[in-house]
Amino acid sequence: MHIGLVGLGKMGANMRDRLRKSGVEVTGYDRNPGVSDVPSLEALVQALPADQRVVWVMVPSGPITRGVVDELAGLLSGGDILIDGGNSYYKDDLVHAEVLSARGIRYLDVGVSGGVWGLLNGYGLMVGGDTESVETLMPVFDALRPEGPRDEGFVHAGSVGAGHFAKMVHNGIEYGLMQAYAEGYELLSAKDIVTDVPGTLKAWTRGTVVRSWLLDLLVKALEADPKLGSVDDFVEDSGEGRWTVDEAIESAVPLPVISAALFARFASRQEPSPAMQAVAALRQQFGGHAVRSSGVTPPPAGVGEPAGSEG
Repeated sequence: MHIGLVGLGKMGANMRDRLRKSGVEVTGYDRNPGVSDVPSLEALVQALPADQRVVWVMVPSGPITRGVVDELAGLLSGGDILIDGGNSYYKDDLVHAEVLSARGIRYLDVGVSGGVWGLLNGYGLMVGGDTESVETLMPVFDALRPEGPRDEGFVHAGSVGAGHFAKMVHNGIEYGLMQAYAEGYELLSAKDIVTDVPGTLKAWTRGTVVRSWLLDLLVKALEADPKLGSVDDFVEDSGEGRWTVDEAIESAVPLPVISAALFARFASRQEPSPAMQAVAALRQQFGGHAVRSSGVTPPPAGVGEPAGSEG
């Protein structure tokens, strides 16, 4: 199988490598010519098999994704398939699908989790769209997902939008989990009675009910920097947490943990917090997200738009 991949950043480049290692031919395009296989989107489309072109888009959500989708709509043909694998808002998927459907182009939205570790461990995939297109692309999904039973790393979640809605909720849960670990870390650190905080957390990584990959990553961060002295406690939010809370309000579903975790990130931009240093360190560990060096003065709270993406 041969697909096109647009966006060769932290995740896109690793996905290209993992697909190629599994025997899927990939032609990649990126605005950075140093990593791109072709010079333009037009050249990317021309390089793909004419009978059915498949293009997977991995660029930042919002205007950039919309721009790429609009340009590809003018380059692809009826029967081709476009996949948005970024962290787009699920309501944007409905718009993209409508625009492409008018040209006979099929559309799938795929929530992708795995961050910078996906190349080695595989990616959790949540897919929205029609069954026929999903079945056509199962060789691609199987190459990207973790080894083991398919249903433990892949789901056809529903119709268009379902993949990104599932990923949005996934990332909202991630906010709450990280915040809980971070608060536990701060409380352990606040009392002199516990003299080995990193060791205590590491002892939880096997056999306990709170063991998880996120806990493993927190231990990894603390082993490299036991006081997290190189990490500022200013924590970004990438948008999915806000969308999750917005959807909860619209559906009258109480989300006290996820909401509090989101608001804690806002608070991190106002006062120093060891817990938020831990959250920042976790984001760096699983997603390669940039962190502020300790001592850097952050901008005023509320300044700027959500940036980047969670895992």
